[in-house]
Amino acid sequence: MGVTFADAARRAATFADAARRAAGLAAAQLGWRPVEFWAATPAELVVALGLETDDPATALDGDRLARLMEAFPDGR
Repeated sequence: MGVTFADAARRAATFADAARRAAGLAAAQLGWRPVEFWAATPAELVVALGLETDDPATALDGDRLARLMEAFPDGR
């Protein structure tokens, strides 16, 4: 069975919310404007935020990013 429209809409909303929060974090912590955020790769964002690590226990994964976004909301 393929992806339904409702599934696609939920994923889009989730991505949009995550992108908005990540952009807010980049603005607050790095002083990045939207153009700088959207020009950066996820890896560049991780390095710029000082979250790069070789230790799997502290690596940035989806759960850790979600916790960071919750801890540092962009106020919207």
